[in-house]
Amino acid sequence: MEKKLIMFLFVLLQLLLVNSLSPKHSSAKPNAEVTVMGFVYCDVCSNNTFSRHSYFMSGVEVRIVCRFKSASSTTNEMVTFSANRTTNEFGLYKVATTSLDCADVDSLASSCQASLVGRRSSSDISCNVPGYRTTTDQVVFKSKRSNLCIYGFNALNFRPFKSDLALCGKK
Repeated sequence: MEKKLIMFLFVLLQLLLVNSLSPKHSSAKPNAEVTVMGFVYCDVCSNNTFSRHSYFMSGVEVRIVCRFKSASSTTNEMVTFSANRTTNEFGLYKVATTSLDCADVDSLASSCQASLVGRRSSSDISCNVPGYRTTTDQVVFKSKRSNLCIYGFNALNFRPFKSDLALCGKK
């Protein structure tokens, strides 16, 4: 149950960040957009959950690979793209494309994957062992009003070589 609550909080935070960081369109009809995003954090207690000791990591490179199937009755095409993104100061990575119409994306026949590539920043050497490295688990939100699709991934993480027993307790 705790894991589902944490996932819900991640997705909620992702939606808030997308809305606050997206440029505002002044046109009458908003552009179609598909956004793929997620977070990377330091799992201080090495238990694959975001705890009160965990923190989001900046400077982490993530590889995103997606295949979107068109749900339109007039076309039957598959759009594939891949991109590397580096997490920002909030541990967020994202890639957005306006080449896909959100309304035409068949969510059930589409798939995305995010994988840890490495770290560009060496400022945090205490949290450097890859933990949860790849995710295909995603939550999809479609907004009919703004023609926006958001694919939000479960968080990826790094962990320290050794857990701090004083902070995290025994395993």
